[in-house]
Amino acid sequence: MSEQRPSRIEQVLELLIEEIMDRMEARHKTASPTETEPPAIEDVSVPPPAAEAELAESRVEPEAREAEASVPEVEPGELPPPLTGPSHAARLMGRLALWLLIATVLINVPFNRHGVTLATAMPDAASFVIRDGFVVKEEDHAEIYVYQNHKFRWISSLDAFEHYGFTWKDVHIVPDGYLDRYESGSPIHVLLKCKASPHIYRLESGKKRWIRDIDTFVAEGHVWEDVRFVSCQYLGDLSDGKTIPPDSGPPPQP
Repeated sequence: MSEQRPSRIEQVLELLIEEIMDRMEARHKTASPTETEPPAIEDVSVPPPAAEAELAESRVEPEAREAEASVPEVEPGELPPPLTGPSHAARLMGRLALWLLIATVLINVPFNRHGVTLATAMPDAASFVIRDGFVVKEEDHAEIYVYQNHKFRWISSLDAFEHYGFTWKDVHIVPDGYLDRYESGSPIHVLLKCKASPHIYRLESGKKRWIRDIDTFVAEGHVWEDVRFVSCQYLGDLSDGKTIPPDSGPPPQP
């Protein structure tokens, strides 16, 4: 099996890391003092007590000067060079830091006209397990769906979205065509009614659809919990859609 060739960006990163490490090594070599031969001992005889302190002091001073010389000068705002050459672990940590920086930039750059970034478009780890209550919207479509009982159900209006307690932070943006692989369930509607009128309407795509009678109400699978009370003025301002069932005559106004 042939070895996979590194990508162009990996080659550039490798060259950048090598250049940084070479400069660090060169700086360290320049700052390190040169080794000198130890001074020859001319007299090995034991010095007299009076001269012993002077001899000890003369030995300490060169050692102090040598210790000072071993500390490289550091410019203001510059980090001191390492005492030893860069290790393999240091190279690895540098490479990981660069990759992390590049990945952070890429996932936060908007990649479509809606300003959606990779970080927000990708569902979190828990969302990969499709479960009841998982709310999605395809990138270029306005419709919002919720997963219930092994099916994705269309939420037919913003009123229904709010009536059932969904929020925009619950919505996961998915690629177009994502929902094609799943079975569709019955839409989720909200029913509107005002207290001054006996009529009940189903809201779909911004239009109110009059439900003719209780039998139709039950046949459509609605329950009383689907009804949301609004003002009669709000209902009257909505345009009329087809009655339920169709061809039931002109819808009455609230």
